[in-house]
Amino acid sequence: RKRRETFTFFLFILPALFVFLNVVLIPFIIGVVYSFTNWAGFSFAGSEFVGVENYRNVLGESRFLSAFGRTFVYAFAVIILVNVIGLALALLVTSKVKTQNTLRSIYFLPNMIGGLILGFVWQFVFSRLFPQIGSVLGMENVFFNWLNDRQMAMVAIIIVSVWQQAGYVMVIYVAGITAISGDVMEAASIDGANSWQRLIRVTLPLMIPTITINLFVTMSGAMKQYDINLSLTGGGPGGSTELIAMNIYQTAYGYQNYAQAQAKAVLFFLVIMVITLAQLTLSRRKETRA
Repeated sequence: RKRRETFTFFLFILPALFVFLNVVLIPFIIGVVYSFTNWAGFSFAGSEFVGVENYRNVLGESRFLSAFGRTFVYAFAVIILVNVIGLALALLVTSKVKTQNTLRSIYFLPNMIGGLILGFVWQFVFSRLFPQIGSVLGMENVFFNWLNDRQMAMVAIIIVSVWQQAGYVMVIYVAGITAISGDVMEAASIDGANSWQRLIRVTLPLMIPTITINLFVTMSGAMKQYDINLSLTGGGPGGSTELIAMNIYQTAYGYQNYAQAQAKAVLFFLVIMVITLAQLTLSRRKETRA
């Protein structure tokens, strides 16, 4: 019976394991090998081992380092704003509002739109609608084509990303809020805690596992942002909004330097892995204390 159960277990896990090996693990290992060669992007035959030359060139490339720093700034802003706004929306739709189901649908709707389409829609808003509003209201210094300004173009990407992801994060926070026992909240009210105290002292500590999930989800999505970056600004103006994913793509398919692009991808993976492990470790500690 034990052998039969073991066989059944591996029988069910085999398809998922097969997909994981062929889609994730094996390509990753091959990619790491390619990053130490002068691979031309097609056949591995004829490629030569060059050691850490690709990594040396990558770390000496100012454009790559700038894209890396820009991605961290973007990710930090998106993670904070998405989670704060998502939590606020979750608190709103779980309160005694008659239209809470309608509001949930409205807030979640932007997440259903693809990033490329979303970028093109907002490109029209920033490049066409904003100048018209500024002209009508006489506020050209505020409402102008943000996508032509090096600083405001990055702000535009952050706004669109937050607008898209806040609804998705809200749904996860709603699940965390509804999982809190009503008896706990009632006991806090009986003890004299007001709404703010119940939020800070009861709701948030009990939602730390949910916050951990949302931080991981938003960080992963922000660090890998590409579609909105491509359709909204294309990395412009003057490369001022080029994030790391677009930089890797341009290195591979724009400059045909596949081995160096693979080295960038490996470094990117290592940085994300370190950040993710640190974030999960800190979050788990908070969960234990809570």
